[in-house]
Amino acid sequence: MNQIRHFKDLIVWRKGMDLAKKVYEVTATFPADERFGMVSQMRRCAVSIPSNIAEGQARSSTGEFKHFLGIARGSLAELETQSQLAKELGFLNSSPHEEVDSSIQETGRILNGLISSPATSH
Repeated sequence: MNQIRHFKDLIVWRKGMDLAKKVYEVTATFPADERFGMVSQMRRCAVSIPSNIAEGQARSSTGEFKHFLGIARGSLAELETQSQLAKELGFLNSSPHEEVDSSIQETGRILNGLISSPATSH
């Protein structure tokens, strides 16, 4: 098995970065009065995902890494909820919502796989 030497080597980190960029793109079209509400919250959650993956990988133990992966998973669930709410409020059309949701699901599958991997379990 290859040793991961840097968080940038993690596919899940790259997927998280792609997701964060998508969230920035789609929230740019939200109403101006949501700039400090939904836009800010969705962007913070999206940035939190790869940030926590990076921080966890940089820690000295697999237990700490797994803890930060759990935090990233929580941010992912929070983002999924906010994305759904944005769609229901009419801030996100179906196509952008589906794109973000697809990215959330893919990132979640990879993240869950990493969390349950023997490499991160003790």
